[in-house]
Amino acid sequence: MDRRDILRLAAAAIPAVRALAGNPDFSLRIGPVTVELAPKRTVKTTGYNGTSPGPLLRMREGQMVTLDVINDTDSANLVHWHGLHIPSEVDGSVEEGTPMVPAHGQSRYRFIAKPKGTRWYHNHTAARRDLRKGTYTGEFGFLYIEPRQDAGRYDQEVFLALKEWDPYLSTAEEAGMDVGYKFFSINDRALGHGEPVRVKPAERVLFRILNASATMHRRIGLSGHRFQVLALDGNPVPAPRLTDALELGPAERIDALVEMNRPGVWVLGDTNDHDREAGMGIVVEYSGQTGAPRWIAPTDRWDYTAFGGPPISTGDLERIPLVIEKKFAGTRWVDKWTINGKEFPKTDIIKVRANQRYRLVFDNRSDEAHPLHLHRHSFELTKVAGQQTAGIMKDVVVVQPRSIVEAELVADNPGTTLFHCHQQMHMDYGFMNLIEYDKS
Repeated sequence: MDRRDILRLAAAAIPAVRALAGNPDFSLRIGPVTVELAPKRTVKTTGYNGTSPGPLLRMREGQMVTLDVINDTDSANLVHWHGLHIPSEVDGSVEEGTPMVPAHGQSRYRFIAKPKGTRWYHNHTAARRDLRKGTYTGEFGFLYIEPRQDAGRYDQEVFLALKEWDPYLSTAEEAGMDVGYKFFSINDRALGHGEPVRVKPAERVLFRILNASATMHRRIGLSGHRFQVLALDGNPVPAPRLTDALELGPAERIDALVEMNRPGVWVLGDTNDHDREAGMGIVVEYSGQTGAPRWIAPTDRWDYTAFGGPPISTGDLERIPLVIEKKFAGTRWVDKWTINGKEFPKTDIIKVRANQRYRLVFDNRSDEAHPLHLHRHSFELTKVAGQQTAGIMKDVVVVQPRSIVEAELVADNPGTTLFHCHQQMHMDYGFMNLIEYDKS
């Protein structure tokens, strides 16, 4: 039995959904959308409420939230509330036991909004070779949980989602299948089209940036400006620092403050010239300024540990090794991925005890970087490629090729929990595991 079988069984087990009593706080309707990235450059996909990205969902920390998801498509679907610490049955993962939203049916989700910060929501179904499903679609949007007390001081808040469109399967010589893209954008517009981010001199602009890609890692800069990184994956960092470059694996978020101190018309975009010129960027325009947008490439090196605190000893902890390896499937085939030598669903379930602390050891023995995501929990980075750190809380961490990252997990949210690579093709072909709480 593979993940497709699990999804089919879950969908078949769901009876027709009756009308739900009472009004929800939010409603999302899954259906076809057309995204106009630029004149004569449109993409047909699926999204939420007729748009992609979907609506920004703003919630209050600690608020009991009710959301209705209406599925207007012909296939069972699922929405994952990424980064929230909520029960398994509403998290949006069929592997954890969340029911599928039936085709032309609807489901209601109800949970307490936590933790505070920049979260997001997205499709969480398998795609495999069908690139019209999963995170290849336009089914994604920001979810922001407002803190009870917000000490942040800024003049403008801007949400930016990095996204590729029209995916296709490609094969490099002597390599397995990979995914390429025809178009690129920030939010729903390609660089040079749509409205710019309009700013004034001396303004403090808070950018909340999401990499909504199914597969691509991103390095971005704002020409002539520096970002003060305040939060990673929505969680405040111990040591906010300035950098001219931000790097995000799929599903990562960065909150960064920029002092607008260099009047002009600039490009905020990807450092890859092809992708930026094909749309992966947005114009930042100072009031009263005109002319062609300028691009200046950033030079700073990205390092998680730059934003951490001094190492803290927590004593000897039970170590959970997670060894990542690739099984080459041959030219024109899709490679498989294993955790501790096994592909999902044959991977060994990881057992934890409630309220105990563990050391996760992400040991990447492959030649590819992996954005590793743990559902329903956050973990604290303690060692990145041999460099010790503390205080950086994440729900996605990019483990570089032939590298090891260690993180501490407090098992404080009982229930079945999914761990996987957020690169859609890796997840679809074996790169998943489950964590279960020991009830003995």
